Formats: sequence, C-alpha cells, structure tokens
Amino acid sequence: MTEPRPDSEEALGCCQHAASSPLGLHRVLDPAGVLPQAAWRLDARPEIWPDEIRVRVRRLNLDAASFRQLFEASDGDAGKIKSAVLDIVATRGKMQNPVTGSGGMLTGTVEEVGPASPLGLGPGDKIATLVSLSLTPLVITDGLARWDGGSEQVPCDGHAILFGRSIAAKLPDDLPAELALAVMDVCGAPALTHRVVSASPARQPVVAIIGAAGKSGSLSAAAARKAGAGRIVGVVPHEAEAQILRQASGADARYGLVDEVVIADARDPVGVSAAIRNAAGRPADVTVVCVDVPGCEGGAILATAQGGTVIFFSMATSFTAAALGAEGVAADVTMLVGNGYVPGHAQLAIELIRSEPGVRSIFQRRIEDHSE
Repeated sequence: MTEPRPDSEEALGCCQHAASSPLGLHRVLDPAGVLPQAAWRLDARPEIWPDEIRVRVRRLNLDAASFRQLFEASDGDAGKIKSAVLDIVATRGKMQNPVTGSGGMLTGTVEEVGPASPLGLGPGDKIATLVSLSLTPLVITDGLARWDGGSEQVPCDGHAILFGRSIAAKLPDDLPAELALAVMDVCGAPALTHRVVSASPARQPVVAIIGAAGKSGSLSAAAARKAGAGRIVGVVPHEAEAQILRQASGADARYGLVDEVVIADARDPVGVSAAIRNAAGRPADVTVVCVDVPGCEGGAILATAQGGTVIFFSMATSFTAAALGAEGVAADVTMLVGNGYVPGHAQLAIELIRSEPGVRSIFQRRIEDHSE
C-alpha cells in the first residue's frame, strides 16, 4: 500500500483518526524513527491529532547561541538574518539552527485543543512554550515583516503545535509579554542552580556565575542566594557589564546581586579560574556557566573545588571538551548539562523577577537595548 503524501487530502484527514505519539513521533518526516528534536524535518501542518494543541504564534525568542551564529554568519545584515530564519523554518518545519542545533521558545495564544490533550490549556489562553523550538512544529505566515533582525525576540504570525508531552505555562498578567518571554526562555537555569546549591554539602557554598550580567546568569545568581549561597562571584567579560552587575541590588538590602564582580575572559582557563579563586578566597563549590560562546569548559572546571559541581547552561558547551578537560586536569567534579526543564522552573523564575529588582532591571535593560 502506498503511503499518502504529507500534503495530500488523505494524509490531512488522518490527524483526526490515526494514533499519535505524546512525544511527537508522528510529526517526524525525515529521518523516520527519531525524536522530533533530532529530526531534520517535521510535519507542521495545522490539523491536530487528538492529544495536540495548535498555538497562534505571536513572538519567538531565539536562543542566544543560535542568534549569535546567525548574526555573525550574516555579518550583522538584518535582511540576511531574516531570510535565514525564514528558510530554516520553511525547510525544516521548525526553528532549529542547523549549525548550533538549538532553537529557542515562543509565546502565543491557544487556538485549538485536541480532546485528549493532557496539558490543561484552553482556547484563548496566552502561553509561553517551555520546550525548544528545535522540536516544535512551526509555520511562519507573515514573512517576519515586523522583525528588524537585530534582536533575539522575533514578533511574527504563524502557528505551532504542542504534543502531549510538551510543556507550556500561562503568561502572568502582571508582566509585559516581552519580559515574561525573556524570563521563561531561561527559567531552567535558576531552577537547576537552586536545586544544586540547596543540596551542596558545603556549608554556605561559594557559587561562581560565569556570565552573571546576562539573563540566565542574573536569575541564577538570585536563585543561588535564595538557596543559601554564602558567597557569590559574578564573572563578566568587560567593564560595561561589571557596572551593570554592581548596580543590581538584591532583594535583601544587605546584599548586592553578587558579592564580588570580576572581569575575565571565560575562554581563558587559567585567567578565569584564578580570578574566581582570588575573589572568593577559595575555589567555588558550584560554578554555573551562562555564556553563549564556545571554549568556556576548562576555566569553569579549574575554578571548581574537588567534589564540587559545574552546571553548563549554554548551547555552546562541548561535552567532549568538558569530559576530556576534567580528566586531563584530574578534576573530581560533577558536571551537569542544564536541559531547560526542572519541575516548577517557570514559577521560580517568575517569582524571582517579581521579587528581585536588580534582576528585573537587567532584563529590562537588555529588552530595551534590543528594541532600539
């Protein structure tokens, strides 16, 4: 029996009758048998299976590593960046940068909910997806006419599909949509940092945040304080970001967002590890990497105490460099790759942005800078 083409009437009708996978396997077109994130191409047609949800897309948030790659590959040309994003989505049925392998997330309004959807959402709900665009079926219909190509946040029109095992959160009413999207895009980092610092065997552990003046870094610093960190060292690449971090006060008037600010190149293993050790008086018990450039594995490992933990929360991280680098310097450290999901991660991040004026000021500054 010949299989129906994906765009045939027979294929379109099957959505309402054929069995679907909560993992989205039924949306994989090429190659067959892999998960949607690993697929080269997804079926992004709007008709939904019984356990799916269709979302009217309002805004994408490209992950930092992907946007940096697109920007550099296009020499900063906005038209080329827009064309690249449109080509990726049209070709692959999802927004997954073929160089970095990463995507981002989106906000939108629920249009249709299948009768077997377990996500607890209804038509009209304004949501942020908490799963990557690299596995989310997506169609863009407006040619990105409202995007200037200069920001990670991409206003657009189109539709996306959520599976039975997808994750989404309703947007809070008290935060601007752009701010809520920026927070939820990185909410896995503070949640994992909070978990690891809370469980650290060290009393009042020293925590180093590499990239502390960024979105995920500032939230992770606030989460580390909330979890009981005794001393927090924020690492930034230059004086401009150091000033941003110094001005960011914590919710507790006795503290800043971090205790020490150091300027160092995260790609310089000896330099960044020495800077962290000098600032804290000893190696870090927990080191969190929140920068979107490759080559930061060695410094994070060297900066961390024996028996400590390194959290790599960047799509630019190389597993090979981290594993072999730690082995090469005889570092007995636990290395975690943040996967973006920790139970309760969205709520924790939203609570931090509400309660920490210093973090909110950093987010607002970055949103305003990108809107100019």
